[in-house]
Amino acid sequence: MGRRDHYHVYVIELSKDVLYEARFKKANPGYISGKPCIYVGMTGLDPDVRFDKHKAGIQSNRFVKQFGLRLLPELYELYKPMSYDHARSLEVELAIDFREAGYGVWQA
Repeated sequence: MGRRDHYHVYVIELSKDVLYEARFKKANPGYISGKPCIYVGMTGLDPDVRFDKHKAGIQSNRFVKQFGLRLLPELYELYKPMSYDHARSLEVELAIDFREAGYGVWQA
């Protein structure tokens, strides 16, 4: 792992209350009732540290700050630290895959 390969993708479970937010609902027209609502992100920090920063309002996504419940490592832990470009691409790919599977997804 090179110095540059320190980026992570991560997934955060969001409360179902996020479904009452018009922007979230509009971004997920194919949401299947009962599926999880999630946020998919990438970071150069440890995902635990990044989640704590979201919840503290530090460079935070509004949906994570207000509705974030917990990290879902079972959905991302198989991915090793990677380059910035790879993490950026994987973040988008994961969000698309989860949305196609009927999840409610927010991806920054």
